[in-house]
Amino acid sequence: MRPDPAGHTGGMQHLARPSLEAGLDHIRLSPRDGGRVELIVRRPAENRREVLEEATLDCTEGLVGDTWRARGSRHTADGSALLEQQITLMNVRVAGLVAVEPDRRQLCGDQLYVDFDLSQDNLPTGTRLALGSAVVEISAKPHLGCWKFDARFGTDALRFVNSPGGRELRLRGLNATVVVGGTVRVGDTVRKV
Repeated sequence: MRPDPAGHTGGMQHLARPSLEAGLDHIRLSPRDGGRVELIVRRPAENRREVLEEATLDCTEGLVGDTWRARGSRHTADGSALLEQQITLMNVRVAGLVAVEPDRRQLCGDQLYVDFDLSQDNLPTGTRLALGSAVVEISAKPHLGCWKFDARFGTDALRFVNSPGGRELRLRGLNATVVVGGTVRVGDTVRKV
């Protein structure tokens, strides 16, 4: 068990690859349409998380109060934020599996956690999803696990989500852009537009 880079103290349990693989059947049962928003997280500063009951999604700001825009990107010439990474969604079943403890799901680093099939087969690039009164569009930019994901959930979890099968299922989640601003609340339906 390793220290938590998000500032949480105490030991953490990391699942081994066989235990993670055993969770795939449950993940594959996620709704293909008519899913649900389960968790909303705002990231007001590096390694800080605020769990919200509702949030505003804005075409310019992303999730209002989140640091997406201020953080920018090392992948742009001027360091500005990538629109393709404005909003991140993760399947709540995957987050629960890798986090082990429910109160650690938000450490995955995403903003919207949904009970919904995020696979490439179900949501090809360009698909639009309605979440509350907002609409997002799935971007082509893959969302992959990084060193922070490894530190928080273990190397087996990182390899699990970044594996070819994990990428196909988008176990690490997906990137999206806000195309219609609006309000999203925990409990709202997620549906294809």
